[in-house]
Amino acid sequence: MTNCGLAGLLLRVSTGYTSITSRPLRPRSRKRFNSSFSSVVCSAQQTSEQLLVVVGGGAAGIYASIKAKEVAPHLSVLVIEKAKLLSKVKISGGGRCNVTNGNFLDKIVLSENYPRGNKELRGSFFDVHGPQDTMRWFSDQGVELKTEEDGRVFPVSNSSTTIVDCLLQEARRRGVMLQVGKIVSDASCKNDGKFVLKVEKRTIDFVEYVEANYVLIATGSSQQGYKIAVQLGHSLVDPMPSLFTFKIDNKELASLSGVTFSKIRAKLALDNVQRNIPQLTQVGPMLVTHWGLSGPVILRLSAWGARHLFVSSYTGMLFVDFTPDINIEDVKRRLFQHKDQFLKQKAGNSFPSEFGLMKRFWKFLLEHEAINGDNLWASISNNSINSVALLLKQFPFKIMGKGQFKDEFVTAGGVPLSEISLNTMESRIRNNLFFAGEVLNIDGITGGFNFQNAWSGGYIAGTNIGERASYHHLKMEAL
Repeated sequence: MTNCGLAGLLLRVSTGYTSITSRPLRPRSRKRFNSSFSSVVCSAQQTSEQLLVVVGGGAAGIYASIKAKEVAPHLSVLVIEKAKLLSKVKISGGGRCNVTNGNFLDKIVLSENYPRGNKELRGSFFDVHGPQDTMRWFSDQGVELKTEEDGRVFPVSNSSTTIVDCLLQEARRRGVMLQVGKIVSDASCKNDGKFVLKVEKRTIDFVEYVEANYVLIATGSSQQGYKIAVQLGHSLVDPMPSLFTFKIDNKELASLSGVTFSKIRAKLALDNVQRNIPQLTQVGPMLVTHWGLSGPVILRLSAWGARHLFVSSYTGMLFVDFTPDINIEDVKRRLFQHKDQFLKQKAGNSFPSEFGLMKRFWKFLLEHEAINGDNLWASISNNSINSVALLLKQFPFKIMGKGQFKDEFVTAGGVPLSEISLNTMESRIRNNLFFAGEVLNIDGITGGFNFQNAWSGGYIAGTNIGERASYHHLKMEAL
């Protein structure tokens, strides 16, 4: 074994770093040491160059590693990912990857799309690297993008593979070392400020210890990142789900599975929440599923109400206005006019066209009010018409739980923003420790906002790490 082998590169258990709990290295484990993993660390030690270890190979981690190498080409950069690189990017947007949202040029308005972080992100965060900067970066790499009517930005290819390939190709081109199937299970800090990371391989039994000058935690909602953050002195805001669908206690609703509403107003009412919280009323498209309600308006409500819903054990009431642009008196008037016009037609066969409803939903409304759709409009009482009008404006749905929104699962909570300098993404507690992405207590609503948080935070972190490493490189050259 050379000096750049295990003895020279890795800190053995016997080196005295008692803050790390580890098992003895077995002989067979040493033989399985990954040579490509060792080469980047060995190179850093031989040339006295510094090493950045990025924990997490998602959007924020890969983007940051690219930027760090761009600013400081001599910096050794190692990305460690426990599963697949950019796995969330791959499945996002139904496999299309909603890169960002192009409708928000003003940072104040943009920040309002983040239930956690909306106040803090009003500073320089998006000024440094906002949605337009993200779109320009991908365009410069040869990725054609398109902006849809609601502001969501996708690759023209409609394939997330385009984004994944772009990021990985650029990372490799710049010399970023990418390691998968490994997990950073423990972290500590030496007296000289360097970090000691315990790295374990998931499939076989061995342990590696790596010294790093800089550490960037970009693990998303993984427990791995939270654990490391706490070990290095940080606290946590309890993580809990955001962006999920609602399970509804209404057996008849299943008959509407697949029905979409282009625009409704939904208000969330929970026992533990003060009345009239603006964010708990949302307007937008809604989808009926076989288990309840989904679509952008529901996902936004789940994001803003994430903590309240958690405390309420995901139970409460949802009041839906199916005609948000028509007031209750006009709804009644139009229903009575329709009755007068179609007295001899069956009530289940027609309704005012301006309501924009599907026939299936109209039948659902009548059945809810015990109105026989085969009865003629002439036989429908005024009281029944008033009741239908009220349902259209305020239909009550009982929430009995949350559904699983696995493809774009987002977590509310993480490392508090008060412990981070958003100007640099550096820890206020530990020098040379950086964070980016969802590991922080930042989460956005659906529509590309969570990826933009990753791009912006990764860019800022990578830039500042690179600048610091460049300064060190120049200083060393001057000696």
